[in-house]
This record gives sequence, C-alpha cells and structure tokens, in this order.
Amino acid sequence: MMIRGPFQGELEASPASDRGRAYQFRIAAYWIATLLVAQEMVAGSIWALYQLEYVNVNLAHLGYPRYLQSILGIWAFPCALTLLVPRFGRFKEWAYAGAFFDYSGAVASHAIVGDGPDRWAAPFVFAVLVLASWALRPPERRLTATTHATEARTLAWVVPVLVIAVMLIVALVTVPKGLRP
Repeated sequence: MMIRGPFQGELEASPASDRGRAYQFRIAAYWIATLLVAQEMVAGSIWALYQLEYVNVNLAHLGYPRYLQSILGIWAFPCALTLLVPRFGRFKEWAYAGAFFDYSGAVASHAIVGDGPDRWAAPFVFAVLVLASWALRPPERRLTATTHATEARTLAWVVPVLVIAVMLIVALVTVPKGLRP
C-alpha cells in the first residue's frame, strides 16, 4: 500500500512500522504513568513525613490514627524508587500492589465516610495510573518464571536515582507554605 504525504513523496506503509509506533506509544504511556505515580509517591512521602496538618485533618476525617501517615510516608518513597530502577521484578510487583492498595484504599475510605468525587477522584486517577503502568511495562520490567539477574548499565541506575532526586526537590519546594510543620 502506498501512502502519499504532502511533503514526503511516496512512502510504503509496512506493518512493522505500525508495530514500531505502537510499541513506542506503549513505552511512552508506560513512562508517563510510571513517572506520575512515582512523583505522587515521593510528594506523598514528604507530606506524610512532615506531618502536615492537611494530612492530619484528612486522616482524622477518615477515622485513621495519626501514626498511619508515618507508616505510609516511610513506604511511599521506596515504592517510587522501586518503580523507576531497573531489575528487581518481585519488588516491583510488591511496589505496584502497595501503590494500588494505597490509592484504592483512599478511594474506598472517602466513599465509606460519604465524601463525594471531589475527595476520591484524585486517588482514583492514581489507582488507574498504577494499573496502566503495571499493564504497559516492557518485558524487561516484568516478573517471569525464568527471570534471571541481568547486567544493568550504570546509566540504567543513575537516571532513575537522578529522577527521584529531582522529584524529591520538587516535592520539597511545592509543600504548601501554610501547611509546613
């Protein structure tokens, strides 16, 4: 089949190029979802560990003890890191499960106390992003029965660590001024 573009002349469409574009779209969607979840996890960790009044009020409204924010805050940061670094398939599965439990639990908690979508929509969106990231992840980031430790280049570790550092800085800079401890 020939495709004629206004500036390209005649191009031959091939199924392989369509598959390549679909794969690139899938990888882009995976990274967008994963980076959004990781950023929210880092910011959530900072907010919880700072013991922000906003978090205290929300947990009290939902009927949870105040110490729960310390537990969630401590685990949110390694979750974000695990989602970004290469390898560690089993830890990634646990990180995805933990993130999904966190967000779906927030949705359920808000719904149970009678809150409307203005309160549970954001955690719902993040729960969907967690599922999207999990479903779209590339084969080398999946846990398989024959997963073997593979050599990871230094760059494969440096980039996620730098991304987490930037996310940490963004989370610290964007803490609401009136809510700091």
